[in-house]
Amino acid sequence: MTGSVATRASASSSDAPAAPAALSIAGLGLPVIEGGRLRNYVFVSLRLELGAGKTVEQMRPKEAFFRDAIVRAAHKTPFTVAGDWTRLDDRALSAALISASTAIAGRGSVRRVEVVAQNPRRRSGMPTTR
Repeated sequence: MTGSVATRASASSSDAPAAPAALSIAGLGLPVIEGGRLRNYVFVSLRLELGAGKTVEQMRPKEAFFRDAIVRAAHKTPFTVAGDWTRLDDRALSAALISASTAIAGRGSVRRVEVVAQNPRRRSGMPTTR
């Protein structure tokens, strides 16, 4: 009886769906701009969940293009959280990168962007909303 329970347990664990492929981008410095002035930098780590049919091996050579696109977007329309110079707007950053991914790697190549970490360059003397 014990053998059949173990067999069923191993079969159910192998039936579990595999985690989607993801490309990690770390150490990306983005500006915090308020009132037309540079107030701080926030270093972010991102996890790009890849779309169907895309592999990390296919997307890794495009990492520099993703980095460039997000830095350009951050300078054009800053991802600043009003009144807080120590963090960025996750949703705006994710939306900008998903939008740019269409031109970089094709429609549906990036399904989701997760902001894994945000580390401000300066922490003291900065207004925060927390």
